[in-house]
Amino acid sequence: AIMSFHQCGGNVGDVVNIPIPQWVRDIGAGDPDIFYTNRSGTRNIEYLTLGVDDQPLFHGRTAIQMYADYMASFRENMKKFLDAGTIVDIEVGLGPAGEMRYPSYPQSQGWVFPGIGEFICYDKYLEADFKAAAAKAGHPEWELPDDAGEYNDTPEKTQFFKENGTYLTEKGKFFLSWYSNKLIKHGDKILDEANKVFLGCRVQLAIK
Repeated sequence: AIMSFHQCGGNVGDVVNIPIPQWVRDIGAGDPDIFYTNRSGTRNIEYLTLGVDDQPLFHGRTAIQMYADYMASFRENMKKFLDAGTIVDIEVGLGPAGEMRYPSYPQSQGWVFPGIGEFICYDKYLEADFKAAAAKAGHPEWELPDDAGEYNDTPEKTQFFKENGTYLTEKGKFFLSWYSNKLIKHGDKILDEANKVFLGCRVQLAIK
């Protein structure tokens, strides 16, 4: 069984289109920053930005609480199949296409292989998180990268990734550490909830 918290449609091999729930998209209509956003302001509605993991924007619930509630409901409603060992494996979705990643290379927005993709952290929630982390590190002046190029660039076309580029500076290393650790923490939070919900079930938990 796959705990799908992402849109189906717009990725390689998707032959159907199943968006995330309408009531979530309705909230996004009034607050589009609940979705991943690139530097030019284009939103990606495949999956909620991990910037809202702990924001109670969904009728009083956070994104993590919604994912946990879904899993708890699944356990309750599929109890007989879980108890009987019919369901042997539960794959927990952690991002676009169910994968623990950022939607950095969306075909639906014009990306083609082998473009480098883009950083997708320019919604107001992740931006505020970065600014707070930078200030805590003693650099309140640091901003999110503005020199990392666009979806179909090559590394050497960008100031960030070119030889001896921004990624080697103190600021660049700080950003990359923050960016990757936000994703790891996102995975940890959801898997913590999955472990609690399915405790005692004879199932393997898996992730992509």
